[in-house]
Amino acid sequence: MDLNEYLGLFLDESVEHLQAINSSLLIFEQRLDDEAVIDQIFRSAHTLKGMAGTMGYDAIADLTHEMESALDLVRSKTQPATPELIDVLFVAAEQLETMVEDISQGGTGKLDVAATVVRLKKFIQADSETEVTEAETLIPVLKNFECDVYSESVVRQSMASGYHAYVITVELSADVILKAARVYMVFDRLQSLGDVILSNPTSDELEQEQFETSFDVLFVTMKSEQEIQEGIKSVSEVAHVTIQPFEAPIEAVAATETLLVPTTNETASVKTVELTEATEVQAPVAAKTIRVNLERIDRLMNLFEEFIIDRGRLERIAAEAGSSDLTETVERIKRGTNELQSLVLTLRMMPIEQVFNRFPRMVRSVSKDVGKNIKLHITGAETELDRTVIDEIGDPLVHLIRNAVDHGIESKADRILAGKPVEGNLSLRAYHSGNRVFIEIEDDGAGINHERVTQIALEKGLVTDEEAALLTPEEASMLLFAPGFSTAETVTDLSGRGVGLDVVKSKIESLGGEVFVETKRGAGTIFRISLPLTLSIISAMLVKLGQETYAIPLTAIIETTSLKQEAILQAHREKVFDFRGQLVPLISLNQVYGLPQTDAEAYSVVVVRSGEKLAGLIVSELIGQQEIVMKPLGSYLEGIRAISGATILGDGQVALIIDSNALLRK
Repeated sequence: MDLNEYLGLFLDESVEHLQAINSSLLIFEQRLDDEAVIDQIFRSAHTLKGMAGTMGYDAIADLTHEMESALDLVRSKTQPATPELIDVLFVAAEQLETMVEDISQGGTGKLDVAATVVRLKKFIQADSETEVTEAETLIPVLKNFECDVYSESVVRQSMASGYHAYVITVELSADVILKAARVYMVFDRLQSLGDVILSNPTSDELEQEQFETSFDVLFVTMKSEQEIQEGIKSVSEVAHVTIQPFEAPIEAVAATETLLVPTTNETASVKTVELTEATEVQAPVAAKTIRVNLERIDRLMNLFEEFIIDRGRLERIAAEAGSSDLTETVERIKRGTNELQSLVLTLRMMPIEQVFNRFPRMVRSVSKDVGKNIKLHITGAETELDRTVIDEIGDPLVHLIRNAVDHGIESKADRILAGKPVEGNLSLRAYHSGNRVFIEIEDDGAGINHERVTQIALEKGLVTDEEAALLTPEEASMLLFAPGFSTAETVTDLSGRGVGLDVVKSKIESLGGEVFVETKRGAGTIFRISLPLTLSIISAMLVKLGQETYAIPLTAIIETTSLKQEAILQAHREKVFDFRGQLVPLISLNQVYGLPQTDAEAYSVVVVRSGEKLAGLIVSELIGQQEIVMKPLGSYLEGIRAISGATILGDGQVALIIDSNALLRK
């Protein structure tokens, strides 16, 4: 069997289980007696072990095996959880992530985890005598199976919930031809009656017909022996069935509310069944989601982008033809494609939760490194973003969160002197506003010292004395994003090398976003990131500059207006105009892009915003609003000022997309 075809599924499910382990470990650290959390970590580790074993990733399988062995002692209340166990479980989770990431990059997933395994074994062996005593109640009965701690626990818990446990021996006819097929049919009948815990030979060996004519099954069910007999004997070429009740001392049975029971193909999938005190198991709920290869979604998106371009061309043809029937048909197509566009874009949307999930453990680790006590609060993790943005936003957030831990939140001593709680608070939020997503990183630290920031900028030659004297607090805060800027007095693993926030700003702007800073001395700082929902299909205002057509994204536009010549004023040797009582600078796009300029009695102006800055963009003509497909310019056209991409119009012409954020940035 070629396992490569299952690699994608293995990686997807591994990431989900690792996220569950990480989030549960953080809760476990706070609530050591929370059985539901312990069970969640145990189940995820067990499932990950099975998948890794099937795929041949032994290091992952070995590490998760020791994790579940240690956790089983805690689950059974044989041994209490210790701070040392919590620490080693966090280390193990990080190593598992490293190995899975290596596999996703084409590696072998090998990592030296010997030291971590030794630490886990040390915890396990601390109560080895008790473990042997409890296992003795089951091992004689299970000696014919490759039984692990988890399977023993499943049997105990099932019986405590009122289920019957049986050891079933199935003998096939001596002249059976397709043994594997008959085994499959037997297991299919059993799965309709209960759940198979173990088999001897194993499911893989049975599938490959590596047995004579008989095999054993450990089975839990609510059905009677007679029903089981009838079910199995209904399969052709079954010669004989022996059913022996499994008995275990009742004091060895640990009652539990819920239980995860593996199917016969343990290493391929896990079937979740909720066992309660009720006499019947509820029917499984049909799956509401399916996994789709990302390449297929990208292909669908590319095809739809071409369709949007053709739709624009069809609208233009309809307008020129002047046919009411054609115009009406085009309008219906437009309404349908608008709905389809919303659906297609939704397919590319993913919750930002998968990015946020990495930060609780990171904050825990980093705060320990710097000797601070910091609690992370996450809200809005369900907020959705385009997959392209999701893939790119992780690293900038890492920089900002590390910056908040290292620089933003004070040391324990400083917080006590300031009359604050010793525990610092760091909040990570995400929310929608219009067609943009905002991400905020807020700390309750000391805030930004603008005087110190300005002094460092002067020392590094980032600003002149004259410029420094005119800086507003907001502008001083933005100096943090200047290349090479750092307030760290010493170089550490976290900071002091002058690399970080400038990279954050560049990355966010490359995604069509912006970053802002709000701060209050003694109260804390907020870094606010604004990002577009999607980077592919956007609404834009088409404008003329001379004979050329350009596009300005609607997300940046406040309004459009007509401005007479006499309304243009001069301030600080720049052209400005009065916009609702505020003097706003005017920018001639013809001048920016080196196009011929003409004087007129009135000008068409597009008022745009970038953060707190406003500007009026003078254009030759306003064409109208249109959905456009944003295409990158390519590496050979990188660096063109205030141009973020291009689009193909309905008439086949190429229109450049204006980056108003870059225009307003000086």
